[in-house]
Amino acid sequence: MTRQTIDLILPSVASALGVTAFENSFGLPDAPRYVVMVVDGMGAHLLHDHPESAPFLSGLAGIDDVVCGIPSTTATSLTSLSTGLKPGQHGMAGYTCRVPETGRRMNLLTWDQPVEPEQWQPHPSVMTGIRAAGLEADVVNEAKFADSGLTRCTHRGVPYSGVKSTWERLDVVLDVVEAAPRGLVYTYDSRLDHAGHLEGCTSQAWHETLLAIDADIAEMRAELPDDTVLLVTADHGMIDLPEDGRFDLDTVPELRDGVDLVAGEARLRHLYVQPGATDDVVASWREVVGDRAVVERREDLTDWFGPIAPEVRGRFGDVIVASLDQFAVFSSADFPQEFMLRGFHGSISEAELAIPLLISAG
Repeated sequence: MTRQTIDLILPSVASALGVTAFENSFGLPDAPRYVVMVVDGMGAHLLHDHPESAPFLSGLAGIDDVVCGIPSTTATSLTSLSTGLKPGQHGMAGYTCRVPETGRRMNLLTWDQPVEPEQWQPHPSVMTGIRAAGLEADVVNEAKFADSGLTRCTHRGVPYSGVKSTWERLDVVLDVVEAAPRGLVYTYDSRLDHAGHLEGCTSQAWHETLLAIDADIAEMRAELPDDTVLLVTADHGMIDLPEDGRFDLDTVPELRDGVDLVAGEARLRHLYVQPGATDDVVASWREVVGDRAVVERREDLTDWFGPIAPEVRGRFGDVIVASLDQFAVFSSADFPQEFMLRGFHGSISEAELAIPLLISAG
């Protein structure tokens, strides 16, 4: 059975607001106003396993069996959410990927290559469709993200209110909601993902962060007008990775044979290979990693990314290495900073893919 995915959320919200051009795949309740809150890194499994750290969220009704898509990473998921498209269509291939025109590796969060976001991701967002129908659609997010490459890929053409604190976010969300009789406000919290990466998603710091976020969302719900539906979701889950699961590909030099560039992130690697070398690369990687990862050709994974549009095909690795269980592929040469992290995501485990979709009506 096909699972419900993150790209269906905002079209469902638009339909529930009365915009007939979109389909309400999730059967969301009709309402004049919606607030969609994304908590970065708050996987459904983590939330289910730790209700004591999220008493408000754990008490909300929700829709089960929703996944973010593959790769289970922020740049990919937030673009799927905003555009209503799958990765193979919008082309945000992962945390890092190749720019086909230059062969250089680009970080899709820091946007560290001279690439125009509007050309890289030209598809309009669902929120622009809502505005085109005569309703309001606004973003309230951290001020530092206002002109980032990712924001320009996901929310261009939509009013953006930059905030610098959680209390300011609450005030601005309420102001924007109350100023419009019909519409959508999108907002986002990055704190849990940061805590998970740095301290681990089983750490005390992670639990304290989730408690704080839960309290903030409960306060938001209490202050929102009764006719406003609050929808809370996430962009991916997370796992902690033990030291003995950290495989450095640079300790096995033959894994570089036939490979021009390594990208992605530790839990899901994109390998860009030399012409004619794909089969050899697949064979050598399968021999080394064994059953600790899935190693497949890009062409065999359209069920992961959706059909891949020709214009973005070169952004996805010729070979994909998706880690399983408590294993990940590091590179001391290319990604030394990843060794400093505790929590990871990006791959195909349920803990990384499953996201909550929680609904609170007034």
